[in-house]
This record gives sequence, C-alpha cells and structure tokens, in this order.
Amino acid sequence: MNTRNTGRRGTGTAVTMTLGIAALASLAATYAVGLSLPRTYEQGDYSKLIAIHPGIAWASYVAFGVTALASALWLWPRTRSLAWDLLAGASAEVGVLFTALTLITGSIWGRPTWGAWWVWDARLTLSALELMLLLGYLALRRVPADSEVRARRSALAALLAVLVVPVNHYAVQWWRTLHQGGSLSLTPKDALDGKFIFAMVLGFLAMTLVYAWLTVHRFRVAQLEEDLVDDDLDAALEARRREAVTA
Repeated sequence: MNTRNTGRRGTGTAVTMTLGIAALASLAATYAVGLSLPRTYEQGDYSKLIAIHPGIAWASYVAFGVTALASALWLWPRTRSLAWDLLAGASAEVGVLFTALTLITGSIWGRPTWGAWWVWDARLTLSALELMLLLGYLALRRVPADSEVRARRSALAALLAVLVVPVNHYAVQWWRTLHQGGSLSLTPKDALDGKFIFAMVLGFLAMTLVYAWLTVHRFRVAQLEEDLVDDDLDAALEARRREAVTA
C-alpha cells in the first residue's frame, strides 16, 4: 500500500473540516440575512436573491482563475508538478457547478424582472459560453493520453478559456444589456441600501468558502485516484518481474 502521502492526507482532512464548518456557518448566515431583507417596490421578494446570485457568479470567476493559474504553474518548468494539474481539474469541476447555478439563479431572478427566463443578452450569453468552455475543458481531460500530454493540452485550453471572464465581467459596460451594472459600482443615485450590500458581501464570503471546501475535497479525491493508479502500476510491474524470474 502507498503510504508516502499519509501526513499530507491528515493535514488535508483538517483543512477540509475547517473549511466545511466555515462554509456551512456563512451559508446559514447568508440565508438568514437574505430572508430578512425588505421587499422592494420593483422586484418584490425576488430582490432577496442579491444575497446569493452575485456571490455564486463571483465563485464561478474564482474557479476559472484558479484553473488558469494552476495551469500556468504547471506549464512553467520551475513549478511543474502533478499537483497543479490536479488542482486545475478540481477547480474546473467545481466551476461547472457554480457557473450552472449562476445561470439558474439569474434566470429565476430575470423572469419577473425582464419578463423572460432567457434572453440573448451579452452577460447571459457569455456566462453560458463559460459553462460550455469548462465542460469542454473537462472533456479534453478525459481524452486518453499520457499524463504529461493531458496536462499540457488541458493547461493551454484553460489559459485560452479564462480570457472570456474579463469580457463577461465588463460586458455590461461595453454593450447595452438588460443585466444591470456592478451592484457595488452603482451611482449614488442608484446605490443599494446598506442591508442589501451587507447581504451581498456576506454571500461573496459564503460562496468563496463553499468553493474552497469543494475544491480542496475534490483535489484530495484526485490525489487518492492518482495514488491508486500508481499502486496498480507498481503491482503490475512486480507481477511481471516475478513472471520473468520464474520463466
């Protein structure tokens, strides 16, 4: 049995547990604060989605960023390590979840506000493109190949895919869209009430912690999978050596 990562796994378990508790506590606080927000004249109870929707969208951006950064660190010879490739893949998987939730919560919010579940708005279209890019990246990782070949082509794909994130972020400024501008950058005339800002910032914290917990957990699972592959390979090589000796 492979025991070289025993200490690392113990530390990883402690980190995962700490993040899980923090994520659960912040989510509960976000839920409570969000429900306590007052109804607005324009959107009624749907305005309470500000507690979760911006935070979910932020977490999807973070996932893209971590995937790209880990990919760049793998490509750089001085920092090349299997761990960076595994982290990139783990972050992308969690990113699919948050990007899908961004589209879902946005549609739920958009239906009463815009009168439609979906419109080919620049922000919505680019968010859907982000989801497709992440799914394509994960599909590319599944194509059979040597581990180094897989890591290299996946890293290049991640660095190209992340370019859509700043375009999506600034889409509401560059084009006329139904989606409002950044909630924290509104003019004083349209500025949010302090309660809504607090709920949104709390949502940012909660979703970041949830992202971190899921990514750490998935990264540890990926490491275990790699260890199992190594153990199977070692066992197969040992069996071949025995066959050679007895032949």
